Amino acid sequence: MFKNNRWLTLGLIILLALTLILAGCGQKKEDALTRVKKAGEISFAMSGGYPPFNFYNDKNELVGFDVDVSKEVAKRLGVDFKPVTTEWSGIIEGLRSGAYDGILGSMAITKERLEVVDFSTPYYYSGAQLVVKKGSKFTKPEDLNGKIIGLVTGTTFENDAKKLGAGEIKLYKDDNQTLMELDSGVVDAVITDRVVGVNAMNKGKFDIELLGNPLRSEDIAVAFRQDDDSLREAVNKILKEMHEDGTLTKLSKKWLNLDITKK
Repeated sequence: MFKNNRWLTLGLIILLALTLILAGCGQKKEDALTRVKKAGEISFAMSGGYPPFNFYNDKNELVGFDVDVSKEVAKRLGVDFKPVTTEWSGIIEGLRSGAYDGILGSMAITKERLEVVDFSTPYYYSGAQLVVKKGSKFTKPEDLNGKIIGLVTGTTFENDAKKLGAGEIKLYKDDNQTLMELDSGVVDAVITDRVVGVNAMNKGKFDIELLGNPLRSEDIAVAFRQDDDSLREAVNKILKEMHEDGTLTKLSKKWLNLDITKK
């Protein structure tokens, strides 16, 4: 009798385990687009210190070209936009860990980044630009060989500084800091996005100027986790529509007084 009960109990345990395993196998992982639709919001990350693309204004409101693009993408998806500001140096790891749905913060597509995240189609195009103090002795990029160059941590501009033969590369949280350090003479030059440099120069806050033409061009896109294909495809469709109906051009001219959405 005891043996029969023991075998019966063992059989029930095995049956229960098999049931749980089969149930787990039958559960399909919820895709990214469904997740966002169900939540009723999409979260895009950006640094918050990259004017005129994403920055805090005098009223402590997050504004800029990236912010307006994010709002329009969310609107066309039928959800709310949830902004997330975080340091650029850890922004990709935050995405991969699930802290937000995407990065819409002027991120350039690179071979290295494509190994860990996927990108949408580009929503604008720009380039890496050297910025120096107005009236400096530097007349061409090669003059920065052996000099101190400042840039934002985690950007593609570090490779540009190395190619120029920088004697020292100083890393900062955002371009407000890099340009302040340039203006005060702590660094000899800054490498940033060309539009960021033009915007800062035109505002007259810093006594700076552009040095030469862009060092190279960049395609700027939205980053997603590698398994979030449905969400990326939906955003691609929206960006295509925004390119075609002139929305991206309109937003570009609003913030930059020029159209950077065409290659």
